[in-house]
Amino acid sequence: MKRQTYTPEIKERAVRMLIEAANDYPSIWSAIQAIAPKIGCTPETLRSWHKKHIDQTIPANVQAQSQEQRIKDLERENRELKQANEIIRKAAGLEAQAEKGR
Repeated sequence: MKRQTYTPEIKERAVRMLIEAANDYPSIWSAIQAIAPKIGCTPETLRSWHKKHIDQTIPANVQAQSQEQRIKDLERENRELKQANEIIRKAAGLEAQAEKGR
């Protein structure tokens, strides 16, 4: 099967269409699936163009900061879950002691 080549203008237009229409769809993937056939490419091709666009337009330090924030959020959530688990363990232990005392 012959590989289709696209001009930079077509790629740019496709990504621009995707960005403009993204809010009209429940997810970016559903927007990709709707727009790709209009351009004449596969959804995966459009997804890769969009990813490259994001990587080129968002500075690396901003991406790193958002990743750092995500890690902090996950660590906080993990601590909260550990605390909740400890409370549940203690409550289960108290309940077991109460059962033994009956």
